[in-house]
Amino acid sequence: MKSYRIAAIPGDGIGSEVIAAGIRALEACAARDGGFSFSFDRFDWGSDYYKKHGVMMPADGLKQIKDCNAIYFGAVGAPDVPDHVTLWGLRLAICQPFDQYANVRPTRILPGITSPLRHVSGPELDWMIVRENSEGEYAGVGGRVHRGLPEEVATDVAMFTRNGVARIMRFAFDLARSRPRKRLTVVTKSNAQRHAMVMWDEIAAEVAPNYPDVAWDKMLVDAMTIRMTMQPGSLDTIVATNLHADILSDLAAALAGSIGIAPTANLNPERQFPSMFEPIHGSAFDIVGKGIANPVATFWSGSMMLEHLGQKPAAERLMRAIERVTADASLHTPDLGGKATTDQVTDALCAALADDNM
Repeated sequence: MKSYRIAAIPGDGIGSEVIAAGIRALEACAARDGGFSFSFDRFDWGSDYYKKHGVMMPADGLKQIKDCNAIYFGAVGAPDVPDHVTLWGLRLAICQPFDQYANVRPTRILPGITSPLRHVSGPELDWMIVRENSEGEYAGVGGRVHRGLPEEVATDVAMFTRNGVARIMRFAFDLARSRPRKRLTVVTKSNAQRHAMVMWDEIAAEVAPNYPDVAWDKMLVDAMTIRMTMQPGSLDTIVATNLHADILSDLAAALAGSIGIAPTANLNPERQFPSMFEPIHGSAFDIVGKGIANPVATFWSGSMMLEHLGQKPAAERLMRAIERVTADASLHTPDLGGKATTDQVTDALCAALADDNM
């Protein structure tokens, strides 16, 4: 039997609630399949840890989790800790050293959920958004001088490398090739950002001939927001920079019905380091402790983890169970307009996984 060691990092806010639900779902998948098992190493890193120790995670944190098969991450961010401290101290402190350069965010309308785009003609959205996850606008290059003076200067430099752009472009073309429509849209802002974004366009054109079976086009990011809302059926796989895809994928989650159902995989495709799987909804301190956090995004992230680990049948079974749950309006949490609790949704999902017909 294959055993997987998973680093569970609930983080902040509702992270502990949804990761607990996700662990239940993954354990139910393993029990149903019988061919693999999980062991979860839990780490209390996050804002509470920061308040005690002055850092979001210990200095040897990466060493503690580098031999894990995957990382299950909840959320980061707290009202009383600056956002740049929490993000750079934990999530990015894992993503960047582990070279998780491909951030993949699937978006589609799940059964029982109504999209705000229901009146737009054509097929409903079914997208894979690929976000360059290691450089660009979030490279961390910049600084501040003359603080507090009228002459104060602050810079954040978007750093793009040929290698970084080329590898995410190849990843996106490969992903597009694996999907039925074999279509890729490259998003930049090369009219205004005439250096790095023009390089993105040029590298896309250089990579494209290696994928003659993939139809591709390019869009400016501002025009892309219009296309996503007015012509969602024209899109399939999308690749964009760290910042652009961060924004577009949140828009995509809203268009799919709720940010509470949106998953993420932070992948190191070469598997030199563990990849990290997380919901994108954030810490949501306004609902902490109320028991109403939507665990669907965490379940879906768990399905992506299973597929990454090579357990595709279990991943597909978990997705079918998710779809059975969302199809039942009585199991919708408040973000979807319902009254269900986190535990009720999790109980229903585990019951679905135990069904012999799944």
